[in-house]
This record gives sequence, structure tokens and C-alpha cells, in this order.
Amino acid sequence: MPPMPETAPLNQPRSKTDLFVSFTLLALQGFGGVLAVVQRELVEKKRWMTREQFVEDWAVAQIMPGPNVVNLSLMIGGRYFGLPGALAGLAGMLAAPLVVVLLLAVAFGGVSDAFWAQGALRGMGAVSAGLIAAVGLKLIGALRNNLMGMPVCIALATASFVGVGLLRWPLAYVLLGTGLVACGWAYLQLARQATRDGEAP
Repeated sequence: MPPMPETAPLNQPRSKTDLFVSFTLLALQGFGGVLAVVQRELVEKKRWMTREQFVEDWAVAQIMPGPNVVNLSLMIGGRYFGLPGALAGLAGMLAAPLVVVLLLAVAFGGVSDAFWAQGALRGMGAVSAGLIAAVGLKLIGALRNNLMGMPVCIALATASFVGVGLLRWPLAYVLLGTGLVACGWAYLQLARQATRDGEAP
């Protein structure tokens, strides 16, 4: 079934139970790269947010302490149902995966040094990187409407990739540097927009 156009009205969680079940199913699908699953489920299937909203919320979740998808579940749950909703999203994100991870840890503990097990882990790492890259390319289109402009967004993304991926600088330094530039440029664009709106008849 093709995704609905983003101009259609957005949906929202029906209840805290809906939040819990949705995030539980989402978390259980997140093998190899949860970002791909989160984007598909929340934007394309459930339509709880647009691509642009997802990019903005994911950016906030990314820079906050803790796992980004857990942060996102807290943000979405809190947006619709306040603190109880945030806790429902968090519980859905953590409860079932915790059980699965504990079972896998027990089962994998006896074979973790085996050659085939090490090879499987390396293969899953490659799959995870591919999934994240694919979602990143899919979400680039959401930057067309970004206030900072597509060229600036691509330049900042490239600078972040070079700093972390190629130069191996600490993530905190890269985030601080590119983040300050991005915030400053966005503030400038917002000020210019406010000035234009104020001058409009």
C-alpha cells in the first residue's frame, strides 16, 4: 500500500494503550537499525507526523542525552497525553525489547567467541549502516522546506560527517560547532522573516 500524501490530515494516537502497543511493536521491529522502522511506522503508516516534523523531532531527540528513539517516544507520548503518555511510550519502547535482549544474551553467551557468531555481528553492522543511510537519503526531501535552505542544510550535514566520520573528532565538539552555526543561521533567517512579515501590508 503506497504511503498517503503528506497533505492529508494527520492521525494521532487513540489512547495511551495505543501508544504503548505501537511503540512495543515498533521496538520489536528495530533489528539492525531502528531509525528506518521509526520513520516508516510514524510517518508513512500511522501518519502521526509529517516528514518535516519527524526530521525536527528526531534532531531534538538526537542531541538529548540517552537513546534517540527513547527520547522520541517520550516526546510523542508527552505531546498527546502529557506525562502519562510519555511514560506509556517509554514503557512500550523498553519493556518487550528488554526481555528479548536478556534472552538473547543468555543464548548468545555460550557462542559469542565462535567465528560464525563474530561474522554474523559484522554482517548485521553493515546492514544497520545501510538502513540508516537509506533513511537519511529518503528524508533529505524534507529539508526543501527548511527555513535555513537546502544548500546550508547539506553543508552542515557534510561538515558533521567529515568531522565525525573522517577526522574522528569527538561528537560533542562537532555537535557544538555545527549546532551553533545552525542555530545562529536559523535565528538570522527567522529574524529576516519576522522583519518581512512586519513590513507586509
